[in-house]
Amino acid sequence: MALFTKEEALEYHSAKRKGKLEVMSIKPCTTQKHLSMAYSPGVAEACRAIHADEEQVYTYTNRGNLVAVVSNGTAVLGLGNIGPKAGKPVMEGKGVLFKIFSDIDVYDLNIDTQSVDEVVNFCKLLEPTFGGINLEDIKAPECFEIERRLIQEMNIPVFHDDQHGTAIISGAGLVNALDISGKKIEEIKVVVSGAGAGAIACTRFYEAMGVRRENVFMFDSKGLLHKGRTDLNEHKQHFAQDADHGPMTEVIKGADCFLGLSVKDMLTPEMVKSMADSPIIFACANPDPEIPYDVAKTARPDCIMATGRSDYPNQVNNVLGFPFIFRGALDCRASVINEDMKIAAAQALAGLAKEPCPPDIAAAYGVDKLEYGIDYIIPKALDPRVLTTVAPAVAKAAMDCGVAGRELDLEQYKADLRATMDASRARTAGVVETFDYGF
Repeated sequence: MALFTKEEALEYHSAKRKGKLEVMSIKPCTTQKHLSMAYSPGVAEACRAIHADEEQVYTYTNRGNLVAVVSNGTAVLGLGNIGPKAGKPVMEGKGVLFKIFSDIDVYDLNIDTQSVDEVVNFCKLLEPTFGGINLEDIKAPECFEIERRLIQEMNIPVFHDDQHGTAIISGAGLVNALDISGKKIEEIKVVVSGAGAGAIACTRFYEAMGVRRENVFMFDSKGLLHKGRTDLNEHKQHFAQDADHGPMTEVIKGADCFLGLSVKDMLTPEMVKSMADSPIIFACANPDPEIPYDVAKTARPDCIMATGRSDYPNQVNNVLGFPFIFRGALDCRASVINEDMKIAAAQALAGLAKEPCPPDIAAAYGVDKLEYGIDYIIPKALDPRVLTTVAPAVAKAAMDCGVAGRELDLEQYKADLRATMDASRARTAGVVETFDYGF
């Protein structure tokens, strides 16, 4: 059942000030002295300091806490290619999540181009202003090339959340599902429904974690990816089987894991029944998963299931990833978000799910308790410990692999993160509370 009406959603976005974001000054500007320091002539002192040492840009500007959310609106949520204007509410929403979960400031930049070269050149020109770039809602296969080139050509973190967010969160779930089921990652058979940006990125991430490529059976709308097909792009070719093993109804027999990033009703109860013991089912199509949660559980009570929905256990929610991954990357001034950092984030999330969950977090989700097991393999998005677990893990991985620009004392960093979030909530609470939307 929907938590809101269409009218309530539109009112939320349009009431009072339009949209969801506002730029506010955080320094006083009420006297002539303030004015002269904020702008001319006092601002020249900061300019001279940065000109003499460009690293001082992190001291005298907000670059170290500023991310650009860049989109051309070609693959917006489940809406498709609706363009940059229609996609802007989503990008503003991304900015809200960055702020409330990790105190990162965002400008959403919605650009009117579908050219790979133009998107790449636009982002490269932003580097002096931003500490990182979150690519969002850009369709495949262009998104692969855009991200690849930007990572190669820029010296700040670039991260396409549609590719890697679901990969990291579901990767954490996979770690724990394998632990619970007693299976080894290098031995499992994985069936993938979908071959778009998210599915390919997830499966590549699983491969980096230890899944063997020959054990992956990926399906697109035309069937199994195999080397006999002539219609596969290079990204699909990576997962092409040597031969056509038949339809998914046959291939899924004995499979240990099903990963769905496609459409509803792709997985039937009969297919679930044919899977191996303790089958792992990640049905991530939104809003309707490839198989309804209760249907899968009825077919196989021993299944370990996750979806993209908040009304079922084990939600694969990207907000568990990107705010904290960027937080750690920004704070250690990483030049890139690499595989080591992504795996560190997944492992940190997996570890957090094994720790006792505070009662107030369970209460926030309407349950008496949350305990590690088949119905709790992924931490909850509202758990404040995610920040102090994932961001330090990402920063440590960056430092360990040599892509960090500065070293952090991780224990002090955790304390600093808690203090930063407390201060952020205190600053913003009054502003938000002055607007009564009637919800």
